[in-house]
Amino acid sequence: MTRPPRTRRPRSLRSRLVWGVTLLAAAAVLTAQTIGVLVLHSWLLNRIDQQLMEFTLPDRAKLPSRPAPDSVTLPSDFRLTFYDASGDQRGTLGDGEKPGPKLPHSTSALRLTKGHQAVVPAVSGDGHWRVLWKNGPVEDTSFVVALPLDTVEGAMDKLLALNVAVFAATVVGLIAVGRWVVRLGLLPLTRMEHTAQDITAGDLSLRLSDTDPHTETGRLGTVLNDMLDRLQQALRQREFSEARLRRFVADAGHELRTPLTSIQGFAQLALRHPDRPAAQRREADEQVARNAERMNLLVDDLLLLAKLDQEPAYRSVPVDLLALAADAVSAAAVRAGGEYRVTLSPLDENDENDEKTEDSELEVVETVGDPHRLLQVVNNLLSNALVHTPPGPPVDVRVGTARAGATTGGTDRPGRTSASPSLAEGAPIHVIEVADQGPGLLPEEAERVFERFYRVDPSRSRDHGGSGLGLAIATAIAQGHGGRLELDTGAGPGCTFRLVLPARE
Repeated sequence: MTRPPRTRRPRSLRSRLVWGVTLLAAAAVLTAQTIGVLVLHSWLLNRIDQQLMEFTLPDRAKLPSRPAPDSVTLPSDFRLTFYDASGDQRGTLGDGEKPGPKLPHSTSALRLTKGHQAVVPAVSGDGHWRVLWKNGPVEDTSFVVALPLDTVEGAMDKLLALNVAVFAATVVGLIAVGRWVVRLGLLPLTRMEHTAQDITAGDLSLRLSDTDPHTETGRLGTVLNDMLDRLQQALRQREFSEARLRRFVADAGHELRTPLTSIQGFAQLALRHPDRPAAQRREADEQVARNAERMNLLVDDLLLLAKLDQEPAYRSVPVDLLALAADAVSAAAVRAGGEYRVTLSPLDENDENDEKTEDSELEVVETVGDPHRLLQVVNNLLSNALVHTPPGPPVDVRVGTARAGATTGGTDRPGRTSASPSLAEGAPIHVIEVADQGPGLLPEEAERVFERFYRVDPSRSRDHGGSGLGLAIATAIAQGHGGRLELDTGAGPGCTFRLVLPARE
C-alpha cells in the first residue's frame, strides 16, 4: 500500500517575509565582505610584488665570490638564494628567525619563471613566501628574492574572523529587527483577523478600522467593509423575504380557511340531515356556491400574483391611456348604479406657484404596454376608491403627461408612499390618477397599503373590501412596465393613487 505524498506545510507570510529579507540582506553583506577580502588581499600582494620587482642587490652581494652572510645587510625581511652558472645553489642571504622559503638546490628543479612572482611554502611550519627569480650580476648566474607572506596571511585571518563575527551579528540582528518590522507592518492584518473572528462569532455590525486609501491594507479594509455591507444588506433582504413569505403563506391560509370552513360546514349539514326542506337546501347550496366562487377568485389572484412575480411576458403594443381610462370610468359608473359620480379630467401638472388652468382639455396620451394589464390596474384603483368613498363626493380620474417630480409623481416626497423605486427627476412620464374624497389613510396604514393581504380593516371579507391582493397585483403590473404605483395622502380627506409610466421619447 503506497502512502500518500506528504504535503509540505506552507510557511506563514510573516516567516516568508522575515527569512526572505534576512537571506537577501545576508547575501548582500556576504558579497560585500568577499569583495573586500579579495580587494585587500590583491592590494597586499601587489605591494609585495612591487617590492620584489624594485629590489636591487647590494654592492657586496654582486661580487663574484660568495659573500659572507654577515657582510651584507638586506632591507626588511628579504631572503636571497643564489645559483651559479651551472645552476647549483651557492648560498643564501637574509636574517630573521622565520623559516626561509623552500627552494630546490638546482635551477633544474626550480619551477619558476623569470620575471613572474610565485608562492612557495616555508622550509618548516605553515608559512608561505612570495618569490621572484631574477638574473644575477654575473652572466649565467641567478638569484631568487623572497618576502614572507605572514603579514598578508595574518591580516587576512583577522579580517576573515572579523567578517564572520560581523556576518553572524548581522544575520541575528536582521532576524530580530525583521521580525519586529514585519510584525509592525502586518499589525493591520492582525487587527483584521481579530475583527473577522468577531464577525464570524455573530457580531455583524463590526467593521474593519484600517481604511487608509494610501496603504494596501487600508484599501483591502475598504473593499472588505463594502463587501460586509452588501452581505449584511443581502442577509436583511433574505430575512425580510422569508418573513414576507411566511406572512404571505399564513395570510393565504387564513383567507382560504374561511370559505373552506363554510363549504365543509354546509356539506356536513347536508350529510347529517338529508331530509331538510327544499328552501334550506337551496340556501345551503347558494352559500356553498358563493364560498366556492370566493375561494376561486382568491386562488385566481394568488396564481396571477405568482405569475407576475416570475417575470411575465407583457404585450408591447401602443396603448391610448385616455381611452383606457374612459373605459374604466364607464364600467365603474355602471357598477356604481348612480350612487357614485365618477369624472374624467386632464392631469393638472402645474406647480404651486403657477396659475391653474380651468379650461384644460383632454388629450390623447399614448404609451407602449399591455392594455389588458394596465386596464386591470385602473379598474382596481377605481374599485378601491368606490368601496372607501361614501355616496356623494365624486371620484376623479385624471390622465396626462408630465415630468417626474414632487408635484407630478414618479419621485418620493413626504406624504407619498410606494413599493417601487423612484424614477429619474425630470424624466417624462405618463400618469393616470384616481382621487377620492373618502376617509383617507393614517401614515402607518399608508406605509403598508401595498403589502399583500393587508387590509385597513381586517374584519372586512372579500365581499366588503377584498383580500388585500389588489394593490399588490397592480404594483407588480406597474413595475413590469418600468413604472410604479404610488399613494399620496394629503392634509385633506381622501387619497390619490397614481399609476406612473415612463414616456417613450
